Amino acid sequence: MAVSPIRPRMSIKDLYDVLYMRILTGELRPGAAISETRIADEVGLSRTPVRQVFQRLADAGFLVVVPQVGTYVAPIEISAVRDAQFVREMLECSAVAEAATSPLADKEARLHRFLEDQRRLIGKGDHIGFFLSDEAMHRALMEIAGHPHVWGMIASAKVSLDRLRYLSLERIDWLEMIFRQHEDLVNRVVAGDPDGATKVMQAHLRTAFAAIERIAAENADFFAE
Repeated sequence: MAVSPIRPRMSIKDLYDVLYMRILTGELRPGAAISETRIADEVGLSRTPVRQVFQRLADAGFLVVVPQVGTYVAPIEISAVRDAQFVREMLECSAVAEAATSPLADKEARLHRFLEDQRRLIGKGDHIGFFLSDEAMHRALMEIAGHPHVWGMIASAKVSLDRLRYLSLERIDWLEMIFRQHEDLVNRVVAGDPDGATKVMQAHLRTAFAAIERIAAENADFFAE
């Protein structure tokens, strides 16, 4: 799966999503200049809605806006990654225990569909598709736990962590390891094992963070000094 291109007359939401994914996947690298005027011309919009998109991306930590100078893709801040890891672990470990005891009849079939999808995506070497399926599975676990609105809070808090996670997923052996963790996690939830599910979720969420030094060394230009 490739990131969708910017195209004329696309909606503001779609423009935000495309720029978000371009930065997330490293297609737009830290330090790259990005022009409101050029993008407004490409999409066929005035600069005002494009400026609003840029501000949302800046608020998310993806862009740095320097008045009278320009707008640039922001580096990954390790401190923000640590905060995002804390938020995810606190909320998702609690939620997965509730998902394991949830009486929802379709949770097994629903979660196994994610595993089938991820197995197929690994076979295709589709890193972006795997990342999106990973996100959807974690969101589904929050819904199964009975907290569908909490995922939005997590998603807004973890953008820096997501950039780190995507860099880790560029290696096929890493994808396969994450998939094995997903299998273990789903099996614990389906078996109604809240303690086991919590332990697996904690280890799973710490995987990318534990490899931060290696990822930063291999992608030094993505990180703030």
